[in-house]
Amino acid sequence: MSSEGKKRVQFRAPRGLVERADALATVLETDRTDILTNALREYLRDASHDDDITQEIAGAYYENDITFQQLKDLVGHEEAANFRVLKNQLSDEFLEETAEELADS
Repeated sequence: MSSEGKKRVQFRAPRGLVERADALATVLETDRTDILTNALREYLRDASHDDDITQEIAGAYYENDITFQQLKDLVGHEEAANFRVLKNQLSDEFLEETAEELADS
């Protein structure tokens, strides 16, 4: 990946955790950035397969807290498409129910 496709991130972490990452980087003959990037990539992959987290992601999408592209990046294209269909169905049902309630009043 080119440096244009990368974003610099700065954060604080417990010293022991950083020291472990540095030790692993030494063993694998790489650098801390590679260790942390791989760990983050693995965490995000695992999170996208965790049902509880996936439901939280879907809820954020339904509430318009994240975009469809962000949803797709987190759960994959197929599952994101399913969530979009469900969101549209829920929106249609809400509109129909609201219209019926207004007509009844």
